[in-house]
Amino acid sequence: MPTLKEIKGRIGSVQSTLKITSAMKLVSSAKLRKAQTAIAHMRPYEEQLQRILSAVRSGEGKDSFSYAKKKADASEKEPFPSSAKAATVIIAIASNSSLCGGFNANAIGKVKALLEEYPGATVHSIGRKMADAMRKAGYLSPKDYADLSEHPSYGPAADLVSELMEEFEKGRVGRVFLVYNHFVSTAKQVLVVEQLLPIMAEDSFSYAKKKADASEKESSATEIKKADAPEDIILEPNAKELLEALIPKTLKLKLYAALLDSAAAEHAARTVAMQTATDNGEDLLDELTLQYNKGRQQKITSEILDLASGQQKD
Repeated sequence: MPTLKEIKGRIGSVQSTLKITSAMKLVSSAKLRKAQTAIAHMRPYEEQLQRILSAVRSGEGKDSFSYAKKKADASEKEPFPSSAKAATVIIAIASNSSLCGGFNANAIGKVKALLEEYPGATVHSIGRKMADAMRKAGYLSPKDYADLSEHPSYGPAADLVSELMEEFEKGRVGRVFLVYNHFVSTAKQVLVVEQLLPIMAEDSFSYAKKKADASEKESSATEIKKADAPEDIILEPNAKELLEALIPKTLKLKLYAALLDSAAAEHAARTVAMQTATDNGEDLLDELTLQYNKGRQQKITSEILDLASGQQKD
């Protein structure tokens, strides 16, 4: 049985740990609010871009232009064609630090599962935890993207997408996958795997729509009807040139959105993890305090009995 001194030492350690977990929870909550604000500011632009692309690709608008049909009639290839012999690239997003529950472990596990399917793939690891795990597995990241995980920025994300698109057009890259944690709520983060390249004909660029299966978002019938309603759009100079300009922008925006999404999911996961740690620490502190009080009471009782027995002998 531990002595009172040992129990008191454990109580002090738990109290110190509670101060750390409580502070980390507050910091993560503040960072989560900032990440949610960044996503909210980006979403209107991204959703409007999706509406334009949907109209162009489906032939809506005043010129009734069908991009896929015109390209097929001209016997031309789809933009950014895939090559079956080319290499596979995985962009894997995790965090730079731990203490965020299963956030990193889930992403790392999914990337390893993809690597079993595509053993010769190149992994662009964003975040130190992902980079360390992939290095141990023998997949060294071509560049260090640690800062991009902690501070999502459009510029570096756009540069990475431009580089991959260039390699894709040359036939050196066949498929590009994107693996990250999607923020649903503070209590829920969902692991998402998306194909960045090649662009599929049914690919959706909508931030809300592409996460519908994972997010379980609630929308009224009128909102859905309004979002799906065709719009009367005039395309200038023409749909082909618009797609050639907008598709790269959309892919860059998709990666940037994933970075923001992953950052929000990380802070949410850490907030929950620190709250759980704080709750467990408080429970442990109560148990230790009770154990200490019982031991102290027992010691006092024993001393009183010794004094009483001594007086009786006298």
